Amino acid sequence: MTLLHPRTGTGGARSAGVPAAPRSGPLTWARDLAMGMRFAVGGGREGWIRTALTAAGVALGVAVLLCSASAPTLMNAWHGREKARENLGQAHPPPRSDRTVLYSSADTTFHGTAIRGRLVRPDGAHPPVPPGMDHLPGPGRMLVSPALKEMLDAPGNALLRERLSTYRIAGVIGDEGLKGPRELTFVAGSGTLREPDGYRIDHFGKNWESQPLTAPGLVLVIMTCVALLTPVMVFLGTSVRFGNERRERRLAALRLVGADVRTTRRIASGEALLGSLLGLVGGTALFLAGRQLAPAITLWDINVYPSDVTPAPLAALLIAVAVPTCAVLVTLVAQRGITVEPLGIVRHRPPVRRRLWWRVALPLVGTGLLVPMAVQPGPVDDPLDTAQLAIGATLLLFGVTALLPWLVDRVVGLLRGGPVPWQLAVRRLQLSSGPATRAVSGITVALAGAIAIHMLMTGMQGGFAAAYAKSGRLPQITFWGSTQNWPETERALAALRATPGVTAVRGVIDIDAGRMPTPGHDTSRDLPVNVAVGDCAELRKLAALPSCRDGDVFLTDAAALASRTESSPVPGTPLDLNQRRSHDDQAHTPSPWTIPTDARAARLLPVDDGHPVYYDLLLTPSVLASARFVEPNVQILVRFDRGTPDVLEHLRNTAARINPAMYEGSSFDNPHDAQYDGIRNALFIGAVITLLLIGAGLIISTVEQLYERRRLLSTLDAYGTRRATLGWSVLWQTALPVALGLGLALACGLALGSLLLNIIGAGVVVDWPVVAGMVGIGGAVILFVTALSLPPLWRMMRPEGLRTE
Repeated sequence: MTLLHPRTGTGGARSAGVPAAPRSGPLTWARDLAMGMRFAVGGGREGWIRTALTAAGVALGVAVLLCSASAPTLMNAWHGREKARENLGQAHPPPRSDRTVLYSSADTTFHGTAIRGRLVRPDGAHPPVPPGMDHLPGPGRMLVSPALKEMLDAPGNALLRERLSTYRIAGVIGDEGLKGPRELTFVAGSGTLREPDGYRIDHFGKNWESQPLTAPGLVLVIMTCVALLTPVMVFLGTSVRFGNERRERRLAALRLVGADVRTTRRIASGEALLGSLLGLVGGTALFLAGRQLAPAITLWDINVYPSDVTPAPLAALLIAVAVPTCAVLVTLVAQRGITVEPLGIVRHRPPVRRRLWWRVALPLVGTGLLVPMAVQPGPVDDPLDTAQLAIGATLLLFGVTALLPWLVDRVVGLLRGGPVPWQLAVRRLQLSSGPATRAVSGITVALAGAIAIHMLMTGMQGGFAAAYAKSGRLPQITFWGSTQNWPETERALAALRATPGVTAVRGVIDIDAGRMPTPGHDTSRDLPVNVAVGDCAELRKLAALPSCRDGDVFLTDAAALASRTESSPVPGTPLDLNQRRSHDDQAHTPSPWTIPTDARAARLLPVDDGHPVYYDLLLTPSVLASARFVEPNVQILVRFDRGTPDVLEHLRNTAARINPAMYEGSSFDNPHDAQYDGIRNALFIGAVITLLLIGAGLIISTVEQLYERRRLLSTLDAYGTRRATLGWSVLWQTALPVALGLGLALACGLALGSLLLNIIGAGVVVDWPVVAGMVGIGGAVILFVTALSLPPLWRMMRPEGLRTE
């Protein structure tokens, strides 16, 4: 092979002894980088393989970075569609007109899956229309999302079809009216929707700002970003060093033809630059292809379209500049650790003793930032707290990465004796542990971050599960909605009692009354007077009544039970049945009513879970005419038999027949289980993929080291060394750094996870089977690397390797 002079491009034999004058500047840099790129693609099959491996590693990192940079745009698009299609009620409801519509929620749940529902009843011919629709559905018709249509058509969902059978599907909602492609939602036209159940609006689109994340959610988001990006950065640094040993031999040949040290470094940077640029293009293509899977992924009920997964232009530009720049910088830093001499000799500088203080300082500083937050848990809503959490977790993870090389050197330096394969592996690590520890550091960071996040999610999920188990230990469900009179309420109670699986039903009409102003008494600080209206049978389920007949009024001990400071109402107290909604409500019209003087005392009973209901007044139906009720609500509690199949779905169907706008309260469908299970599975798969990628880098590093020692391997083979001996030496050479890295990852992950759980105020919980599975996968990388390294090892153990030309 004829080498070209790095300056003139001519044959190097004539100018071997003429050193080039050192030059620098942008033109020189560009020329040397271009020559490095030519070497990267001009080295035959091996050169292309090295470049392809570098590009593949960088491409994976770039794809992850682009996905991370797309998170803000994704969330803005998701929230934007929700804002555009919704109206939660206007501060000053518009008067009824040709351009208004009655609007109400009709949300439901089916087998633990939430379904968003909305009811509309136009007041005229030109009502507002939400995005994704050409017009509002007429009475008895509904528009559904494509995902809900699939769900309704699926076998086994007959109860859901029965629940929505009042409405006939008239079309599907367009993408603009859906938060995501897998959202389950419908908009139905109702001819019976009344004003107490709905509210009048004249437009869609709400001025709504998202609430800040709670401390657990914010901690999880921050840690996900840290744990995701930290191994990506380590992996990028490892990827651009694929083929480093062979690159150094070529640089030595360049020194032979007159290149100085700075030139060789720039040429080496050019080789890495080409791989990073190809990786940048490949990563972009991988990102564009991967985002097509977005509709199939749902995390925390967030499901988006592929077009939503788009990084901000500034973030994309930063990635496009930062990745090649980092590739060049990593290469330059790596070149400073060696001295390239002519004649193909690479002389390493005298080994520098790895200093411990700064390696220990990183995790200690990170722990020091997190411990105060763990000792005094509180909301993580301050920018300083957020930065403290992110910096502390990052320093702790990077500190473990920095500590691994020192630990490997320290451990192998203390090892003596043992079987021949063990001694060969230990001696090799004693001479040079850098390539192995660089790849293993990626395993350490990835595993530590995955263990910490998994602990955090397990603790959060355990807290939710405990709360749902506590509140759902009694088989009961509540319904509430508007009602007009007691006969209507009685019909609702009867329908629920006739539902299969129901064991008991309790229901009353609930009214909030206020106190009428009196001289010397400020009513602005008064709490509402809670009034329950029901027949004697229902009232006896709430209180111990001396006797009861229609027309009776009872005063309870609710104020004393609730430890309220104001006194209970007494007979003769004037009340306002139309309670003032706000102190500045100038249009308020009082509806006075005086508690009868013959009202009797009653003691509230502990019901259901042992806690009383705090009604101040109990009225039988004939005490007040239905017309006196102002926005009355029916409050129903249903007890049921858990053993009845689909009892909850039957109850929901009954409630939908009573009033589609009725609300439900239950503690049996824990949405967090499915959410956290999905995230946990995604995390586990991501950890496996990361470990396999790092294992691929470890394979490349191991094969390159074997190639460097091919003459030594041929010599050992010529002396009769068994192949099994060298195979075991490769195994131990890979296993020892990986085992130390797994130990550090386990310790760091458990410590970080414990700190994070204390920060959010949760108990420390470790899912040992999953943690053991992650560590086991990390250990399996050892066997994976060894198995793929054996064929090249056996090819190099041949006498032909001793031939010299």
